[in-house]
Amino acid sequence: MTLVGLLARVSLIDFGHCRRTAATRFNRGYIANYRGKSTYTTSIREMVTLVVATTVDPASIGPASALLSMPGWQPGPSLQGISSFVNKEVRLLKHDRSIVREDHLDRRWEEATGEVVNEVIFLSRHTAVSNRPALTIHPIGVPHLQEGDVPPAGGKPGWAAPPNPRIGPWLRLLKSIAESHNLTPEFEITLEATHHGPETHSPTMFVEIGSTEEYWKRQDAAQAIALLVWEGLGLGEGTAVGNWSRNAGQNKVLLGIGGGHYVPRHMDIVLKNGVWVGHLLSGYSLPMEDPGQSKSREGMQGVGGTWKEAIKVSFETTKEAFPGGEVLAHLDHKSFKSWQKNAIIGFLAEQGIRIGKPGDFC
Repeated sequence: MTLVGLLARVSLIDFGHCRRTAATRFNRGYIANYRGKSTYTTSIREMVTLVVATTVDPASIGPASALLSMPGWQPGPSLQGISSFVNKEVRLLKHDRSIVREDHLDRRWEEATGEVVNEVIFLSRHTAVSNRPALTIHPIGVPHLQEGDVPPAGGKPGWAAPPNPRIGPWLRLLKSIAESHNLTPEFEITLEATHHGPETHSPTMFVEIGSTEEYWKRQDAAQAIALLVWEGLGLGEGTAVGNWSRNAGQNKVLLGIGGGHYVPRHMDIVLKNGVWVGHLLSGYSLPMEDPGQSKSREGMQGVGGTWKEAIKVSFETTKEAFPGGEVLAHLDHKSFKSWQKNAIIGFLAEQGIRIGKPGDFC
């Protein structure tokens, strides 16, 4: 098939947040030709998804290997020693370094290939004090840290990546896959609060297997994550899951504020069909300095800490990830002391951020 013939077949491409005629933009990019051979040639400037894995983590390379065993993959271009594989609009990258410290992969890929990164999905291990087996999904960032702080697991102080809009829909899909493959109740299927790096600028999420080496190496867990990515990105015969640009119904987006690391109050809402989720700020991402005796309404203005910055950054990046959506804060009221709750509610009002009740999101 000639390039002209290819253009005729894909005259309109969904670019995530807008539609443009395919003939309007060209650049150097990696495509698989109609004979199944891989070529690096002049091609349509596509919006692509990066799926990132590291060989040093069994909970990362396990699902990646299972995914690569499925049909349609072709070798792709290397990126500074990082190998890649191509399947439709998906680019799977494999490197041999820490998953949380390989910064700016989205921009580096764009500069190297001319393609535009629409989203990034990292495959990783999860650790927990409880050692409980779990399959988790979460947004990333350390918005509560300030300049001079050293992030313990990558990222940049005060930064949060736009949350991948697929987080909510994929959590529900993961739960369905885990149940159908008899991984539950042994494995807990859960969200995690926003935390760690690496630094990215595209909508991003982590998909993880936890919580000990025994479970990181579990092939059934790896297969479940591979199937999540396969089905969730529409690499098979079905439609991709969690594409915000194709959302024709609910436009409310949950911004979780408060609670523990596994955000149970927010989870109760997100598990319902049709709920979209943005950043999830656990209590440890909302550092608040006790105002002492001055706990009147006026005294709330003096509550120190970086909690305001964390909320602002998380709200702004969630809005960026969901163009046209209405971001509503959902508070885990029971996780706050009264002075904390009053301060947060007052600040949200100042910022024009509405507070949503459970029924507002579905």
